[in-house]
Amino acid sequence: MPNPGRDLLRLADSVILPGFVGTTPPDWLRRRLSGGLAGVVLFSRNIAEPAQVAALTSALHAENPAALVGVDEESGEVTRLEAAQGSSRPGSYALGVVDDVALTEELARDLGRDLATAGITIDFAPSADVNSNPGNPVIGLRAFGADPELVARHTRAFVRGLQATGVAACAKHFPGHGDTAVDSHYSVPVVAGEIEEHLSPFRAAIDEGVRAIMTGHLLVPRYDDQRPATLSPHVLTALLREELGFDGVVITDGIEMAAVSGAYGVGGASAMAIAAGADAICVGGERSDEATAVEVRDAIAHAVLEGRLPEERLAEAARRVTGLGAWSAATRAAQRARGGAEEGRAVEGEIGLIAARRAVRVTRRTAARVLPLTVAPQVVEFSPEMNLAIDKGTPWGVGEPLSKLLPGTTVTRLTAEESRAAVLENLIRAATDRPLVIVARDAHRHPWQAEAISHLLTARADAVVVEMGLPERADLGAVHIATYGSARVCGQAAAEVITGTL
Repeated sequence: MPNPGRDLLRLADSVILPGFVGTTPPDWLRRRLSGGLAGVVLFSRNIAEPAQVAALTSALHAENPAALVGVDEESGEVTRLEAAQGSSRPGSYALGVVDDVALTEELARDLGRDLATAGITIDFAPSADVNSNPGNPVIGLRAFGADPELVARHTRAFVRGLQATGVAACAKHFPGHGDTAVDSHYSVPVVAGEIEEHLSPFRAAIDEGVRAIMTGHLLVPRYDDQRPATLSPHVLTALLREELGFDGVVITDGIEMAAVSGAYGVGGASAMAIAAGADAICVGGERSDEATAVEVRDAIAHAVLEGRLPEERLAEAARRVTGLGAWSAATRAAQRARGGAEEGRAVEGEIGLIAARRAVRVTRRTAARVLPLTVAPQVVEFSPEMNLAIDKGTPWGVGEPLSKLLPGTTVTRLTAEESRAAVLENLIRAATDRPLVIVARDAHRHPWQAEAISHLLTARADAVVVEMGLPERADLGAVHIATYGSARVCGQAAAEVITGTL
C-alpha cells in the first residue's frame, strides 16, 4: 500500500479538530493550521482569562482565518470559559424549569456575545437530549428537561440566540443521550426501543437552521445493532441526512472516548466516523498531543487508500467544514464592520443571575419560621464524583456565597469516603446552637448522600436542604430548596433565598 500523498494528508487534516496543551498555540499546531488543519477545540486548560483567550484565538486565525475554534460552553455545570470561577449562567435544566423561551434565547445571545468577543466560532451547545432517565450519569442538568416538547422549544431558542451573534450552535448528542444509564466516556450506552421523542429536539434545531450537530457514542438497535451512532451510516446518513434533512456539519463527540475508541482505536474510529457520514473529528479532551492528531490524520488517509473510505466522502466532509469556517469568518468580518457583535438586550441586569433566581423552587414543610436565617449557619456540602464533561476544579456550592451574606458561616465539604457516621456526629455537635444547611448534588443517584442526609436530619429535623442537582425528592428538611443547577449563580440564588434577600 503506497504512502498517502501530500494532497490526501491535507484533505484528511481539513476534517480534524484537535485539542492542545497550554494557553498559547504550540508550534506544531501553528504549522498544521497553516497547512490546512480544520481548527481546534479549546478546553479549560487553554483558558486563563478573556484577554488571553482573545489573543489565543487571534493567533490561531492568523495561521488560518477560516479555522474553526470550538468549545464546550453549555453554561451551568459544563463551562470552559468560566471553569475557574463557576458559570455566571445556570445550565439548561434550570432554563427548562423557568420555561420562558425568551429568557433562554436572551441568555444564549448573552453567551454568544462573550464567545464572539473571545474569538470562538462554534459552541458545542445546546444539549438537545431529552433526559427521560433520572439516573442518567452524564446528561442530567445539561438537558432542558424530560419533556420532548419543552426540550424542543428551548433548543430552538438557544440555537436562535447563539447564532444571532455569529457563533455556530452545535446541537448534541444525536440521536439522543437522555435515556441512558451509562456514561459513553467509559462504555457504550444502549438506547432501546423507539427514539422518535428523542429526535424531536433535533428536528426543531434543524428547522431553526442549526449549523452543526454533534454525534453521540450510542448504540441504537432500532437503526443499527452493531455500531454506535458516531460510526453508523444508518444513523448519520440514512437517519440524520436523508430522513431529517440535515445538511450542516456533523461533528463527532470526543473520538477518544471508550465507547468508540475502545474497539477501533482513535484512528480507526475516526476513519469509520467519516465514512459513516460525520464531517469533523473532535479529539483532544484526554489525548491532546501532536502524535494523536497525526494518528487520526494518517488513519483517515490510509482508509482512503485502502478503499474503506471513498475520497469523495472525505472531500464532501472537508467542504462542509470549510464552509462553516468561511461562514464564521464572514460573520466576524460583517460584525466588525458594524462595530461589534450583535447588539440589544431584551432583559436588563445580569441575565444569568436573573435566570438562576427564577429557577429556584422552595418547599416549606413546617409552619415554624425557619427562613430567613439571621444567624451564621453550619453548611455541610456533599461532593460526589462528577462525569468527565464537568471540570473537576469548577467551584460550586452554597457555603461560599452564604458566608458573604452571613459572615461567620462555616462550611464542611464531604466526599463519599469522608461521610462517615463519626464525622456527621461531630458536625451535628458543632451545629448545636446554629442553623444547619445541607447541600446535596444528585442525592437520588448516590445512596451515600441519601444516607448521610438521613443521618443529619434524624438529629436536626429543622435543617434546610438544598439540592443542586436533579431534585427527585422535595420532602427533605424543614425547608427544601431546589436550584436545578450548581453553577455559581445557582449557589448565589439559593443563598439569597436562605437569607431572605431574594
